[in-house]
Amino acid sequence: MLEKVFELIQQYWPYVATTFVFILAIVLSATVILFKRNERAAIAWVGLIILSPLIGSIAYLLLGINRIKRRAVRIRPDAPAHKLNNLQSICNENSKSVSDSDSKVSIKNSGIHKGLTRLTNVLAVNELTFGNSVYPLINGDKAYPEMLKAIDNAEHSIGFETYIFKYDRTGQKFLEALGRAVDRNVEVRVLIDGVGQVYSWPPIIRGLRSFNIPSARFMFSLWPWKMPYLNLRNHQKILVVDGKIGFTGGMNISSANVTKQKVKFPIRDTHFKIEGPLVSHLSEAFADDWYITTKESLSGKKWFPVLHGQGGVVARGIPSGPHESFERARWIIAAAIGEARKSLCIMTPYFLPDETLISGLSLAAIRGVDVDIILPEKSNLPFVSWATMARVDELIAVGCRVWLGKQPFNHSKMMIVDECWSMVGSSNWDPRSLILNFEFNLECQGVDLALELGKIFDYELNKARPLNISELRKRSIFIKIRDGIARLCSPYL
Repeated sequence: MLEKVFELIQQYWPYVATTFVFILAIVLSATVILFKRNERAAIAWVGLIILSPLIGSIAYLLLGINRIKRRAVRIRPDAPAHKLNNLQSICNENSKSVSDSDSKVSIKNSGIHKGLTRLTNVLAVNELTFGNSVYPLINGDKAYPEMLKAIDNAEHSIGFETYIFKYDRTGQKFLEALGRAVDRNVEVRVLIDGVGQVYSWPPIIRGLRSFNIPSARFMFSLWPWKMPYLNLRNHQKILVVDGKIGFTGGMNISSANVTKQKVKFPIRDTHFKIEGPLVSHLSEAFADDWYITTKESLSGKKWFPVLHGQGGVVARGIPSGPHESFERARWIIAAAIGEARKSLCIMTPYFLPDETLISGLSLAAIRGVDVDIILPEKSNLPFVSWATMARVDELIAVGCRVWLGKQPFNHSKMMIVDECWSMVGSSNWDPRSLILNFEFNLECQGVDLALELGKIFDYELNKARPLNISELRKRSIFIKIRDGIARLCSPYL
């Protein structure tokens, strides 16, 4: 009897398997059409599924589905009351809570356009805070000593999350400092991204355990059916000490960021030391991510003390992610471009803007705004750089100036508008950061900070070379085809 069963299976399983894959491809194509809002991404996914039903279906199941339910941003049981993460709710509440006097105060302190302040009040989940110090730290040479000093001076709590935490010489220093904090009874929590952890070998989680440091991996599971978030990553970099001193920006933990050390692939970057009421936004972002991962709610004065003014920067934290009901960081960037009147300074390691951002930058240049964009001449992700070259000519043609920065590779992210408004943090200008990743950025209003960031930008600009149309046209047909193919894959990058 069993032999007959096996014979039937051998005879018919190819037909059954083919039918199953065909039906699955139809169902997934319908799912893409119904739920993918971005037309380019939808066309790309449907095309991949139809052209290669098996590979396309597997890829979409692993990378294309966002299983995270949209919810209020503040999900901790004892979190402070904030605006619900729903655009209509935000708009309704904003129309009642944002008064003209509030807007005038922020305008007076920052010099930014009134329209942009009102718009970000609508789009951002956090309220503007006053009296902050936002201090730039260039490369790991300056950032890491400050971070380690803060950890060593911690008395009550340390919340630390990062995308990459390498188990190298620099990582060992952070492990030792965090371990010393644990030994003196400081409450320490370390969160590593489930995908970002693979950049470290040996695994950093092993080092954290060896120092008895409480830690967790964001959206990680060894079981495939429990790992539905392969394409969703926590790209935030947040360190909060005693709820009073914060660090955020684009810098991971790696010896590659210490430019004085001789490493094979050095990386330059910009991080920020934060003091003042703004630190509470970093604390809340970390506490939310920790709760999502561990279901432990962090609360009390150890984590959320009373904060007082420490400087003159008006600012707010902007958390964003695939669980949001709209793409918060992308919308705020688009709004800032639309409000620019004199200058737009953009520095990013990865530049794959969508149609909305390309149109915004083009219109800004056409109406006379000085648009300068600094990109690395040699990227650590060549495929992304190829995709960038396929469309950047559109911006140059209308007057945007694109500059290619020299080595070492610069991972910094900043946007400065009219020398008075700036946005810094972890987001790149690509679909992954603006749609898929969990990110944390700062909106900063203040002429002094904008001018300080402008000096950093000008320093890079003076070392960069301009990219022009003639150079792009001189590329061989094979290079143009390569770049075009990379551009077609941009929804997956």
